[in-house]
Amino acid sequence: MRGRPRVDFGMYLRALPLLARHPSIFVMPLLAAVVDLLIAQITPFFTDAIGGAGSWLFQIIVQLAYGFCFGVALIAANNVWRARRATFDEAWEEGRHKAGGILIATIGFYFLIYAAGYLASFLGSAALQIVLQLVVAFFLIYTIPAAAIGGMPGNLAIGASFRAVRASLLGTAILAVVFVLLWFYLPDFIVNRFALGLGVIGYWLVHAAIKAIVLAYLAFPFAKQYDDVAFRGYW
Repeated sequence: MRGRPRVDFGMYLRALPLLARHPSIFVMPLLAAVVDLLIAQITPFFTDAIGGAGSWLFQIIVQLAYGFCFGVALIAANNVWRARRATFDEAWEEGRHKAGGILIATIGFYFLIYAAGYLASFLGSAALQIVLQLVVAFFLIYTIPAAAIGGMPGNLAIGASFRAVRASLLGTAILAVVFVLLWFYLPDFIVNRFALGLGVIGYWLVHAAIKAIVLAYLAFPFAKQYDDVAFRGYW
């Protein structure tokens, strides 16, 4: 029986120079951030007149954009880790062929998180709802990497994520903490320190740029962690 995979703490530092040497990985995360910014600006024109109803449709578009763009970034980052040619054209071409699986995996990821919260809401506990959604998100953390790197169809990517998490609970927990800190807290923390000097437009532009940088960076540890578990026989 194989032992548990070792947690590669160093990959979080090694990812920084790798990202600096391969700036093309920024392209798709930047595109996703721009889509997010534009959708946020136009949504009120379509939803304010009806009390905000329908805004969730625009959020679906945003999440699909992030899911697909992150998938392409994962492919590029995985190529870098494996010392392959890491050109944008190759990553884009592979991502385009896997687009269906990546998008279905993204939909499945958010649907199951929503379903977990919806079921927990019947118990009348907001705390339980949050906890259940966090648990589901934790076990689905490799869904998009499984579709983008592993080439698995969307439904199989969900099962692959569960197996990868079980194979490396500690590594996944560290990855999840890094993701939460960088994705949910870092952009707001940085822009809020300079909010008065940026103005409204500057605030949103800088916020989008930081999210793009963070997403591009996260592609490296996500790709490495999934690759270490999925293709080394640990499940």
